[in-house]
Amino acid sequence: MAENIKVAVRVRPFNEREKTMKSKLCLQMVGNTTTITDEKGGTKNFTFDYSYWSHEGFKSNADGYLEPTDSKYADQKKVFADLGQGVLDNAWGGYNCSLFAYGQTGSGKSYSMVGYGANKGIVPIVCERLFQDIDKRMKEGNKAEYQVKVSMLEIYNEQCRDLFNSNSFKVKGGLKVRNNPKKGFFVDGLSTLPVSNYADVERKMNEGTRNRTVAATQMNQTSSRAHTVVAINFTQKSPNKEGKSMTKTSIINLVDLAGSERANKTGATGDRLKEGSAINQSLSSLGNVITALAEAAEGNKKVHVPYRDSVLTKLLQNALGGNSKTVMIAALSPANVNYEETLSTLRYANRAKAIKTKAVVNESPTDKLIRELREENAKLMEMLKQGGGGDAAGASNKEEVEELKKEMEEQMKQNQNEMEAMKKTWEERLAEESKINKDKIEAEKKKQEQMKSVPHLWNLNADASLCGMVVHFCPEGDSKIGNKSAATQPDILLAGLSIHKEHAVISNKKEKVTILPVGGAKVVLNGDEIREEKQLNHHDRVMFGTSHLYIFHHPKTYATWLKNKDAKAQEPKPTFEEAQAEIAENSGFMGISSGIKSKSNKDDLILQEDLIQLLPMINETNAISEELNKKVGFEVVLVSPQARGLKEGKTEIMVKMKDLDNGNEWTWDRNKFINRKYIMQEMYMNYMEGDPDWDLPQDQDPFWEDPDTEVLIGNVHVYLSSLAFMIELEETMPITDFKGNEQGHLMLEVHPCDDKWNNIEDGYVEPADLKGQKYNFTININGARGLPSKYDRSFCTFKFYLDDVPIKCDECTGFNPNYKFKQQFTYSPVTQQLLDYIQKEALVINVWGKQKKEQNVQKSLNTRELMQREKTLLRPGFTRLDTSASKEHIHMNESNYKMQSEVNTYRKRAERAELKINKLYDMCNKAKEKKEKNLKIEDVEGVLNSNNRFKGVARMMALIESAKDDNMGKVTSQACVLQ
Repeated sequence: MAENIKVAVRVRPFNEREKTMKSKLCLQMVGNTTTITDEKGGTKNFTFDYSYWSHEGFKSNADGYLEPTDSKYADQKKVFADLGQGVLDNAWGGYNCSLFAYGQTGSGKSYSMVGYGANKGIVPIVCERLFQDIDKRMKEGNKAEYQVKVSMLEIYNEQCRDLFNSNSFKVKGGLKVRNNPKKGFFVDGLSTLPVSNYADVERKMNEGTRNRTVAATQMNQTSSRAHTVVAINFTQKSPNKEGKSMTKTSIINLVDLAGSERANKTGATGDRLKEGSAINQSLSSLGNVITALAEAAEGNKKVHVPYRDSVLTKLLQNALGGNSKTVMIAALSPANVNYEETLSTLRYANRAKAIKTKAVVNESPTDKLIRELREENAKLMEMLKQGGGGDAAGASNKEEVEELKKEMEEQMKQNQNEMEAMKKTWEERLAEESKINKDKIEAEKKKQEQMKSVPHLWNLNADASLCGMVVHFCPEGDSKIGNKSAATQPDILLAGLSIHKEHAVISNKKEKVTILPVGGAKVVLNGDEIREEKQLNHHDRVMFGTSHLYIFHHPKTYATWLKNKDAKAQEPKPTFEEAQAEIAENSGFMGISSGIKSKSNKDDLILQEDLIQLLPMINETNAISEELNKKVGFEVVLVSPQARGLKEGKTEIMVKMKDLDNGNEWTWDRNKFINRKYIMQEMYMNYMEGDPDWDLPQDQDPFWEDPDTEVLIGNVHVYLSSLAFMIELEETMPITDFKGNEQGHLMLEVHPCDDKWNNIEDGYVEPADLKGQKYNFTININGARGLPSKYDRSFCTFKFYLDDVPIKCDECTGFNPNYKFKQQFTYSPVTQQLLDYIQKEALVINVWGKQKKEQNVQKSLNTRELMQREKTLLRPGFTRLDTSASKEHIHMNESNYKMQSEVNTYRKRAERAELKINKLYDMCNKAKEKKEKNLKIEDVEGVLNSNNRFKGVARMMALIESAKDDNMGKVTSQACVLQ
C-alpha cells in the first residue's frame, strides 16, 4: 500500500560563533508547526510530521552529550526514537528504507545524520542498535542467519567514488552507474563489505570518512558540495514452515546530501561559461524529481519524473518513488541572515510531504534467487552471442553496440558475484574480511595510543564530521613535510596545490616543537604566514599550501589541562570558521571579522560569512593559476552599493581578476567567481591526471575574459539641487572607482531650457513655484579627461528619475574622450515627487571601459614571477584588501560632493538675487536722475519675474502686490530705494 514520505524539520544546536554574533532568530516551533517570520513581521506556517527545536534549551554533560534543560529541546535520542527506530523496524520487516537529510550548508544535516562526539546521529545509532537487536535474538535461540554488509560512496561532480576503496578516486569519471531491470540503478564495482558488529561498522565508516577527507583536501574539493550515501545491506536467512531457506533483505540508505545555497549565491547568470562541473546539477535534479512526484501524487498522471537527470536521482529512485519506506530530514538555520535559504528549504520539504512510495517485503526462497540469477545470465549470454540482441538492433552505431555488450558483460559479472556470495557461507566471508582488516585494526590501535603521548597535527575541515580524521605525528627529532615528488619519501606526505617537494620541517626536541618553512614554501601559523622557525603551542592553527589546515595537539599541555579542569568543562577546540576568520584578519581585511563579531546587523553578518567562504577559494584559484601558468591573479574587494551605481543596497564582496601580463582587470560578482572556480578546479584535476586535453580553448577557458567585456571604470554622483531653482550646473567631477580612488574626471552640464531648447542663462525660481509648471532641461556629458590608458574605448550610462532602462552615450576612443552627449528632458507638469528627487537624490553616471588587447606584455615571466611583482598580492594564493574600499570612505566622498553642490547652488542663488536687486537700484537711480517719482509696475515685474523671496526683493514684491490691489499702475521710486 502506498504511503507518504515522512518529513521532519530540525534546527541544530547553536555554536559558539553564532552565540558571539548574537544573530536574531526568524523561526519558531510549536508542536509540529514551524513558523518563519520575515523582517517586516510577516509569518508563514508549515506543518510536518515532526518539528524539532534543537537550537536552545540544553546543557553539555560530563561526556559532552547535549541533554535537555527545556521540554522544547529535541536531543539526538528523541530524534532517533521518532525516526531512526522506525527505519530499524522496517528493516527487520524486510522493507527497503531510506533516510536523507537536506538543507543549507552549515544548517546541521551532518549533525542529525552522523553527529559528533557523544552526540551520535541517526546513522551510527541505527548501526549500533541493529547489532544489539541481532545479539538479543541470537541469545533467545533464534535459528536465523543474519548478515550485515556496509557500503559507503560519495557523489561529487556527478562522479561516484567508493569511500572504502581509495583507488576509485583515481578512476577517471568515477564508478559507473548501471541499471538492473529488477533492482534498479546500482554503482558497478562498489565495495559492499561484511561486518560482524558495530565496532566493524564504526571502523569502516571512519576509514571511508578519512579517505573522503584526504581526497577532498588533495583535490581541493569542498566536502559540503558532495553527497554521501551509507548503505546497510541487512539479510535474514531462516527456514520457513516447509523447511525451505527463505531470504529476507533490506537495504537501508542513509543519505547526507550536499549543502544547498541561497539562490543569489549560486549559478552565474550572464556568464559566458556555465559551471563545467555538475556539482549543483544533482540537487536541482532532486528538486525537479520531488516536484514531479508531488504533482503525480496530486493526480497528474502524465507528469514525467526525471530520475535519469543526475547520478543522485538515479540512486534515489527507489527511495523517492519506488520500493522503500522513506524519511526526509530538512535541516534549518534559525538565524534571520539565512531567512531566504530557510524559507526555500521549508518549501522544498513541504513539497516532499505529498510524495508516496509503495514498499513491499523483499522475501524469496534462496534457491529461487540463485536460479533467477543463473537464468538471467544464460539469457544475457545468448544475447551476446547474437551480437547484443534486440537492444543492439536499435543502436545507431558500432560504439553504442559495444557499449550495450559491455553493460551486459558487467551485469553477468554482477550476477555471478551475487550467486557466489549466496553459496559461500557467511562465516567464510567474515573470516576473509577479518583477515584483510587485521593489520588495519592493529594500526588504528597503535595510532590511538600514540595520540596520548606524541605531539601531532589533526586536520580541520569546513565539515565538522571530517575534522580530526587525518593525523600526522611529530615524534622526537625532525619530521620532513613534502609531496611525493621529493627525492626521499617525506615523513609527512601531503599532496595538492602549493605543496613543495620539501615544504617544511617540524622539530621535536625534548617536547619543544618548532616548525620551519623550506625554500619559501607557504606555511601559515595562527593566520600569519611565517618565513622563519617558530615554536608550536597546543591548539596552534597551521596551514600548509592552500588547503591543508591542521590543529597542533601537545599531549603534555593537554594532560596539564585535564588535571586542572573543572569536572564539567570541555576542552575548547578551534573551529574551521575561527581559523579562516583569523586568516582573513591577518591578510589585511580591515579587521572586518573582529569588527563584525559584536554586531547583529544582518548584512554585516552575511558579509562576514561570504568573506570566510571566499578566502580559501581565492587562495586556491591563485595557486591553480600559478600551477597551470595562466598568468592571472585574484583578489577580494569590497564594493559599496554607491560604487556599483546604486542609490541604496548592501556592500558586496566581489573578486577582481587581473591579467598579470598586460594589467587588464575585471571585477566578478561572487556567483560568477564561484562558477569559474569549479571549472578551474576541474581543469586542474585533469592536468594532474595527465589528461593531454586539460587546457581548454580560449572561449572555454575560465581564466580568460574577453578584453571587449565592459568594465566599470568608476562613477560620478551628481547632485541636481540647482535644477530645482532653475540654475544651471557646469562641473568637472572626479570619476571614482569602488575603492574611492580617482580614475579621471567627467565634464558635464545641466541647463534649464525654454520651449525652443535655448539655455536659460539667468533663471531663478523657488522650487515650490516649479510645481505644476512645465519644465525643460538638458543633461550634457561633454567628455572625460585622464582615464587610465589601458582603456581603449569608453562610454557612459545613467538612469534619471523613474527610468528603467539606462540611457547610454556613444563609445569614444582614447583616454581623453569627447562624448558630446546631450539628452533633453521635459516634464509637464512638475510633480512633488520629481522635485524631491532633484533636491535629495544623486544622479549616478557610470563610466564604462573596454580594455586594450595588448599592453606591456611580459612574456618572459611565468605566473609565480608575475605574482611576486604584484603589489596587490602579498604572496601567491594570498590577497590583500585595500582599506580605502570601505563604504565609509565612499560615503565621505559623497557627502563632500553633495555639500559642494549645495554651496554652489546657494552661491548662484545669491548671485541671481543680487543681480536683480542691482537692476532695481539702477532703475531707481535712473528715475531719480530724470526726476521721475514713479516706476511702472510692468518694468519692475520684468526685473522680478521670478517670485524671489530674498530680503529686499521679497519686500519689493509685496509693494507691487499692494499697488495692484489699490488699482495703482505705479510705485514710488523712493519706496523702491527704501526697500
